[in-house]
Amino acid sequence: MTGRALGLADTEQENQLLVGIIEAISASPEVGPIAANTARLIVAATATDVCFVHVLDDTGTSLTLAGATPPLDAQVGNIRLGLGEGVTGWVASHRQPVVIAENKEADPRYRYFPELHGREFTSMASVPMASAPGGLVGVLNVHNRARRDFTERDVRLLTSIGSLVAGALHQARLHRQLAARNRAHDQFVEHVITVQEAERRRLAADMHDGISQRLLSLAFHLDAAADALTGTPQFAAQQLERARELVDLTLDEARAAIFDLRPPVLDDLGLADGLASLARSIPSVAVTVDADEFPLPEHVEIALYRIAQEALQNVVKHSGAARAELELRSEHGAARMRVTDDGTGFARAGVPSSDGDAPGYGLRSMAERAELVGGRLELRSSPGRGTTVSVRVPLR
Repeated sequence: MTGRALGLADTEQENQLLVGIIEAISASPEVGPIAANTARLIVAATATDVCFVHVLDDTGTSLTLAGATPPLDAQVGNIRLGLGEGVTGWVASHRQPVVIAENKEADPRYRYFPELHGREFTSMASVPMASAPGGLVGVLNVHNRARRDFTERDVRLLTSIGSLVAGALHQARLHRQLAARNRAHDQFVEHVITVQEAERRRLAADMHDGISQRLLSLAFHLDAAADALTGTPQFAAQQLERARELVDLTLDEARAAIFDLRPPVLDDLGLADGLASLARSIPSVAVTVDADEFPLPEHVEIALYRIAQEALQNVVKHSGAARAELELRSEHGAARMRVTDDGTGFARAGVPSSDGDAPGYGLRSMAERAELVGGRLELRSSPGRGTTVSVRVPLR
């Protein structure tokens, strides 16, 4: 079988193989499927017995088996070797192809991997996978049980395939790194919000157990003193009455601050019933609520509640609406909430952006809350046709 080529009879077959490789690497942005599809196509088109795709890790110091044809695909992820180690490592470090027709053990670069059944194969060809944007990405190996003299044409074809696959693997690596950064960002945001809300809960508890209780005790003593002073000079009674008014005002402010730090309805009722409770507290506007109850991370619940709170406050302050609707749904792996009113509406371009009491300020606050939990806020409004605020948060 000396001199036998890879089994590609003509240029048309080569082109078909290259087209197949392009389609295979375009089918997935992940390293594993790209490597597996490439190995399968090469073996099928070249009549070789096995193909291995070794990929350079992110540190650029070692190679990992990322794709192989069955049954050796069971070793994917288990075989690692450094640059310069074995024939594969030599090809990676020198970026030159290697062809061994027989007697691999006599080659000083060869390293035997029992898991890959290397001694069952007589001949091998190994080429670097490199592309202009990504540089060296890995090494492509084919092995044959019977002796095969891989020709220059074979090596050129495998090198061309390696270049195509290298570009795809480089993009897959960038995709993986971006996905990892996104996961890290999501985890960081969730951690920040969790810590923030834990601190808010602690402050709310401290204020409730400390300031509020002392003020309640003070109010009790003032009431007792006022009763004891019945019939005494009018000035003392007036001062006690004024003190009582100040206590009531301070209590109201403390309760409002506690509520702003941590909505207790979320702990007591959950998000759906909490939104219904919020709607009942809105003055002068009839708010109907249609909310599904479904599990949500705590930081997402808080964000959606605050967005609903701000949206309904905007309805009261700016819309002139008589009615509003609040809807919460779980749809296609996301939480979707919508607040709609029948008010005057406005031209979107005319929304103020600097006045803290204007709609623009509230909209920015809602949008920032949505973005913090990976969501997106949308606003639809026009003069005379009311306003709709929608927020969608993916549930990962």
